[in-house]
Amino acid sequence: MKRNQLILLLILFQRLITVPVLCQTENDQKIKEIEKQLKVWADSQAQYKNQLEELKLQWIQAQLKKYAIPKVNEPGILVYHSAMALYYQDKYGISRWVAHIIMPDIISGGESRTNDFRQDSLIPLPMPDKIDYYNSGYDRGHLAPSADFNWSKKAVSESFYYSNMTPQKPEFNRGKWSQVEDFFRKYVIYTHHAVFVVTGGIVSDSIQRKIGVNKKIIVPPYFYKIAVDMESKPPQGIGFYMLNGTNTKPITEYAVSIDDIEKKTNIDFFPDLPDTLENRIEAMNNIVLWQVSKNNVKPLDASQLPKGAINTSDAEKYVKTKTTVCGTVVATKVFKDKGIAVNLDAPFPECNFSFTIWQSYYPNFSYNPAVFLNNKKVCVTGKIELYKDKPTMSISNEKEIDFLTQ
Repeated sequence: MKRNQLILLLILFQRLITVPVLCQTENDQKIKEIEKQLKVWADSQAQYKNQLEELKLQWIQAQLKKYAIPKVNEPGILVYHSAMALYYQDKYGISRWVAHIIMPDIISGGESRTNDFRQDSLIPLPMPDKIDYYNSGYDRGHLAPSADFNWSKKAVSESFYYSNMTPQKPEFNRGKWSQVEDFFRKYVIYTHHAVFVVTGGIVSDSIQRKIGVNKKIIVPPYFYKIAVDMESKPPQGIGFYMLNGTNTKPITEYAVSIDDIEKKTNIDFFPDLPDTLENRIEAMNNIVLWQVSKNNVKPLDASQLPKGAINTSDAEKYVKTKTTVCGTVVATKVFKDKGIAVNLDAPFPECNFSFTIWQSYYPNFSYNPAVFLNNKKVCVTGKIELYKDKPTMSISNEKEIDFLTQ
């Protein structure tokens, strides 16, 4: 091979290996530039998110101070945290009330509970601690639940102060009380309204049951939770009053007016609202306004039912028992190749009772249950079981369904 040809081949080979390297270098630079820009954007987004969260926490404090600080005619310490206010009474070892706002931000909130139980740094007194609840038989029950603050890491953390804890029976704290808390979260998710909530236990000097190393922490026999939605048109209010123990009825049966709770607690709630508005809101007790589904109907009057029959409110008391349950069919749902779910008095998951007709039983019906049963008042007989903590029953033929006079 001639010398000139060899030089030419070397030049071509150099170009073949140089061009991709140059291209690769250019791509590397572009990748690094984009990655750098994304980091700048991410840092900027995090900064704006923190600023927005802080502004919302400031808004919550302003709203609580403006509308939702109850009046108590007993000594105590009023404390404002980032997303809640509370009134701690040392003689009871718990807060008389805790007020907060459930924000629509819970829809996208991702902060989980910290379980960082600790003393409240803003209360200059000896506080209850872990040892006071240890082996007591009671949960450290939140008054303002941490899940209501899942959009703010700071607020979730502060919800674990012992000033926000009260002795609650496990079957209460993890049962119907938890359902009440979830009830209001569902309402906020559905309406996108910010809702005021005030929670506390019934306390008095005459209550003997106490826990703690020095037996200082009083055990409330009952708890209340009230809510006010100032964004609804018109504004509305509701309350719940429940035993600190086993509550056997659906939570809707424990709904009361705020006026009722004021009489039981001797506390003036929402005292800074205009009198006319306060009086109207606090007299309200219409649970339907707070239910996500508007197809709900009132359970049938138990005194008007056939002998031995019960309404849907009492169904939970008869789990594992064969009985007759009566109610109004408000919804049916066909599950392909499985069966038909029939909800009485309220659609799932708000229903207090439902029954199922499995597909294999369809031949036992002279009508199409999914269509024919709608809006009928019926009594069904069978054994009550639980499905997702809701009383239910399996119906195998039309003889197990009786129709009440409309």
